[in-house]
Amino acid sequence: MLKTLPKSPKHKSPVLPDGTSIDDLINVDMREVQLRVMADKDLYDLEMEKIFSKTWVLLGHESEIPNEFDYMVREMGADQVIVTRGKGDEVNVLLNVCPHRGMRVCTAEAGNKRTHKCIYHGWAFKTNGDFLGSPVAKEQMHGDMRPKSELGLTKANVKVYGGLIFANFDADGQTFEEYLGDMKWYYDMLFCRTDNGLEALGPPQRFIINANWKAASEQAAADGYHTITLHQWLGEFGGFNEGDIEASMMGVEVTSRTGHALRCQPVANKFKKLAAGFDSMTLEEKLELLPPPGVTKEMLPQLKNHLDPEQLALLVDQPPQVGGMFPNILIAFIYAPQPDGTILGLTSLHSYTPRGPDKLEFTNWIFAEKDAPQEMKDRIRKVTTGMLGTSGMIEQDDSDTWPHMTRNAKGPMGKNVTLKYQAINSLPRPKDWPGPAEAYDGFTKDDTQWNWWLRWYDMMTAE
Repeated sequence: MLKTLPKSPKHKSPVLPDGTSIDDLINVDMREVQLRVMADKDLYDLEMEKIFSKTWVLLGHESEIPNEFDYMVREMGADQVIVTRGKGDEVNVLLNVCPHRGMRVCTAEAGNKRTHKCIYHGWAFKTNGDFLGSPVAKEQMHGDMRPKSELGLTKANVKVYGGLIFANFDADGQTFEEYLGDMKWYYDMLFCRTDNGLEALGPPQRFIINANWKAASEQAAADGYHTITLHQWLGEFGGFNEGDIEASMMGVEVTSRTGHALRCQPVANKFKKLAAGFDSMTLEEKLELLPPPGVTKEMLPQLKNHLDPEQLALLVDQPPQVGGMFPNILIAFIYAPQPDGTILGLTSLHSYTPRGPDKLEFTNWIFAEKDAPQEMKDRIRKVTTGMLGTSGMIEQDDSDTWPHMTRNAKGPMGKNVTLKYQAINSLPRPKDWPGPAEAYDGFTKDDTQWNWWLRWYDMMTAE
């Protein structure tokens, strides 16, 4: 059973202008959260300061900026940043705010530039953010009160992990390794398993939903319970788990106080006919029958070069398929049955970028292994777009619920209703489970999402 940890002495519950504290909004002992959190403007401003300027945020994939001097503009909470490719493999993340008068330096969403020049007064910067100079050099219009070394764009800490680009503005905060914690063992199985890794199949899809970012993000923390109702059609018409969608919510869920979570689902349960006798097969026979999502049979030897035997066995028998990373990432590595009887592996990541207390930007990346044949990539992109894209059948379901929750959070009565996470796992850790972190078997419970809220609580009350 997951345990509620005592509050650290370093925690202090901030108080909103109306006198409400964070401790008033989240009842740690009862595992309840006031619905008000899904629409409160003052709370939203605090989240931008306490969470999105303090933790690691996913911005994209390095395959989106493959060439020297490529750049793309993305969001870190309420701050806009420029993600640039410098010389070689150098990736920089720069605050898109000119230090002269606050203008946005990059006004396009993407492109290729050797230097970035502000359209307002012409201050220019290198791809690493260093200040180059300003027009009318003889007049020294940048002044002489600060050296040029202090006039560059604000730089974030950057980590490229499995090709994914993460950034963090908190120089004294968690290292990326601390951020992933025990869950890295599982994420390595998904993002760091082949020689050349993943590539993004084109620019991500992006659109605005009239909902609070937390409505989507806490669901991403491996909430499987909603699937049997909201996505019931997956079993009835989609053929998932041979029609038994409730059984597909059985498995081992792994989670930690980091707020990250994954649901590991047994392949033999998911495809009973295809996997007849699966448990008695050798590892090589299982890999040949049903390679991990997105991996061709030709790539199978690469898995052994990057994963230890326990990781590889789990990836074959009971792979992580759906889950999330705190604060706002959904991970989907799923098997999709096709009309011709084949199984296609889909790889997709969503981020839910805050755009206000009642707006989020939904971003969907579609991935395939770089070494996969083009025909397979084209098929993956088409099927993933129809299932998990911004107009996909699954996401149409999910994105319909979040605005309702956000609207209800604005009502004088509705805002006091509490979100409840009281379906608590009572089973011991599965025997011989190979991976780290907290793990429990059986039907999906609320513990994964509650750990997400505990991480939110930790960050919101940290001094």
